[in-house]
Amino acid sequence: MRPSVVFTPRERRLIAGLRTPLQVQHYLNRLPYNNEPHGRATLRSFRSVVRHGDAHCLEAALFAAVVLEQHGFPPLVLSFESIDELDHVLFVYRRNGRWGSVARSRDPGLHGRKPVFATPRALALSYFDPYIDFTGRITGYAVVDLRMMGEYDWRLAETNVWKVERMLLEYPHRHIASSDARVDRLRARYRAFRAAHPGKKPIFYRDRERWTEIP
Repeated sequence: MRPSVVFTPRERRLIAGLRTPLQVQHYLNRLPYNNEPHGRATLRSFRSVVRHGDAHCLEAALFAAVVLEQHGFPPLVLSFESIDELDHVLFVYRRNGRWGSVARSRDPGLHGRKPVFATPRALALSYFDPYIDFTGRITGYAVVDLRMMGEYDWRLAETNVWKVERMLLEYPHRHIASSDARVDRLRARYRAFRAAHPGKKPIFYRDRERWTEIP
């Protein structure tokens, strides 16, 4: 059952035009990434993302959750834990029994995935290699239904919705084990690429046919 949410005419038009996860991904790809200028951290709701016209990863996940909830998708997000505490969050969904995602990131390998994964774990593992940079390494993941937040207004709040971030940080994550040797190889490859291509980030990962289009 969809929640009773009062959208503005502009919001209703936007939601009506974004009926599928792929359409939402394309919309988010066109938005500037919210780099939180001047050191002012934000965690904007769907309404504030529409108003400001940019979004970082968790803001994009909340945006996707609100839009696609209106088209029958449950508001599920997948949260990653990383050893460097630079976590990542994406909207996830099922289509024909397979899992896919909608996501926004500063890293090209951490955007959306097509609905081709048998389980949330398989989907999460598709992000493992692209997550490796100078410091990152996925250590766990969790799929969370945002409806567990009850009456808390994460959809349309005019203020920052920090309670969502706190909830995700406290939520139990499933451990992802990985080989130190493999991570060392991936990190060395990443460093070599960045040294050879200043200002660019790699997209040399396997199974890219499972990714959605990147910005």
